[in-house]
Amino acid sequence: MKKLLLLGGSRYIIPVIETAHKLGAYVITCDYLPDNIAHKYSDEYWNISIVDKDAVLKAAQENKIDGIMSFACDPGVVTAAYVAEKMGLPSCGPYDSVCILQNKAKFRKFLSENGFNVPMAKGYSSLEEALNDTSLFHWPVIVKPTDSAGSKGVTRVDTPEKLKESIKYALSFSHSGEFIIEDFLEKKGHSSDTDSFSVDGVLKFVSFSAQRFDENCENPYTPAAYTWPATISQEHQEELANEIWRLLKLLGMKTSIYNIETRECTDGKAYIMECSPRGGGNRLAEMLRYATGEDLIEAAVSAALGEKVNIVQKPYNGYWAEIILHSKKPGIFERIDISEELTGEIIETDLWVQPGDYVGGFSGANEAIGTMILKYDSKDTMEKEMGKISKMAKVILR
Repeated sequence: MKKLLLLGGSRYIIPVIETAHKLGAYVITCDYLPDNIAHKYSDEYWNISIVDKDAVLKAAQENKIDGIMSFACDPGVVTAAYVAEKMGLPSCGPYDSVCILQNKAKFRKFLSENGFNVPMAKGYSSLEEALNDTSLFHWPVIVKPTDSAGSKGVTRVDTPEKLKESIKYALSFSHSGEFIIEDFLEKKGHSSDTDSFSVDGVLKFVSFSAQRFDENCENPYTPAAYTWPATISQEHQEELANEIWRLLKLLGMKTSIYNIETRECTDGKAYIMECSPRGGGNRLAEMLRYATGEDLIEAAVSAALGEKVNIVQKPYNGYWAEIILHSKKPGIFERIDISEELTGEIIETDLWVQPGDYVGGFSGANEAIGTMILKYDSKDTMEKEMGKISKMAKVILR
């Protein structure tokens, strides 16, 4: 029985554990939070910080694991690549390449040096240095940690006078003490955040979504819903697919799932904003399984265990939406009211809280309280309802 080490313990890796068990693997989960829900589903738990790559490596060597993954868990991606490289295990790609993909400042620099569309951006570890560089940027700008995910620590800054406060906020979410400032790109339609897959460095499956937001919650940059297909033009989808493949070849990437954010902008260009060699949070791979029938989770687990991967591009079988259930403000959860005006077919509702539980105000993806998956007969109907997300599934507090 092969041993698979999964870094992290959020509910998003439960389907990964179930898939690994289906494939006959022994599953070990690892992080410094023993009460995380996924540990209840694994065969074994290690209480080790997933950012301590040498401690994880030592335990992995002692236990002779056969594969390692960090799925929907950004802090573990670099560690997984490090352990895989040191032990000669199946890996998504070279450790140095993964370090580039996982650091927003290094990634922007790599894109710029290799002729990709990229906004003006610069990484910093010094607040004072950043405050002296305000003339470099075209305002407004976005400030974010170089090493966080789930929209944590991200703010838009319209004037230099408000930059200091945003930098301090970004640093409060950074593990490395680094942040990045970049020009704000005005998007056309909806940006995309969804998963793709390469086999031996060849982009075999690529998807684009429409990422939607709730402007009335605490962090308006935290995704509140996703829909498939995307609003990005077909021309730019084809361009982005080619550029993603070029990026993977330049970095020497191998067989892996990727969470990729892209954007079509009012300047007439399309941009790769993020490309992380892991499955995305918010159940994105599960949504693609619903929408296309392709199982990226099974492909990712098979790759990590060194098994053959079979995956092909497939079209969407309809119009799909995922609503990220959330509260606009902190409080005690009472219930969710589903609007009678909702016309989409509710395929699944997955609620993670009970009446009486405390919920946050959706300042980051970690404060989601569940998901609702819908299928629509037409794009027009879906678009109409997604324009009033907060009314479709309203969280009631006591």
